[in-house]
Amino acid sequence: MLTVQGLIGERNGLRLWGPLDFNLHAGAALHLRGPNGCGKTTLLRTLAGLRPPLVGRVQRQAGCAFLGHQDGWAEDLSSLCNLALFASLHGTDTKPAMALLSELSIPDRAVRHLSAGQRRKLALARLKLVRRPLWLLDEPLDALDDAACLWLCKLAQQHVAGGGSVALSSHQPLPVEFPPCQSLWLAQQVPA
Repeated sequence: MLTVQGLIGERNGLRLWGPLDFNLHAGAALHLRGPNGCGKTTLLRTLAGLRPPLVGRVQRQAGCAFLGHQDGWAEDLSSLCNLALFASLHGTDTKPAMALLSELSIPDRAVRHLSAGQRRKLALARLKLVRRPLWLLDEPLDALDDAACLWLCKLAQQHVAGGGSVALSSHQPLPVEFPPCQSLWLAQQVPA
């Protein structure tokens, strides 16, 4: 699903990591780890095609879903309106949106009035609403309660078992219910 060759990343003129060479195959998961500021977000954004690498190349053989720190919701619209709009923009049925709110215990009110955990669950609902073979998830467990963590783990298990792939970053160890992952440690580069 994803091939990375000679990838070097930088931010603001500082080399963060690389060169990196790896493959992420169908049915596999990759856990990106490392200290704050080492470039996990930069790597995920590069894999998604949202920022260019300094050197190297990324080949995606499938469509991807990227979930970053910024959720991109229309703050004044309700949870349901936001999910339905997202589904509609991606040519997907909007009917499951209400069931997802119930499944995740997300209230249907203006997004600006949701807690951090509710906002994160709303963002994760996109994965179930619009299916993509490759998931690129930047710290998806942040702000989640135990029930939401378990929900995400089960969703990831189904995704990987169905031939999908996941690359995610996380500072905490992944729950035991999460699919087995290969680990990639990104060490912060020391300026020369």
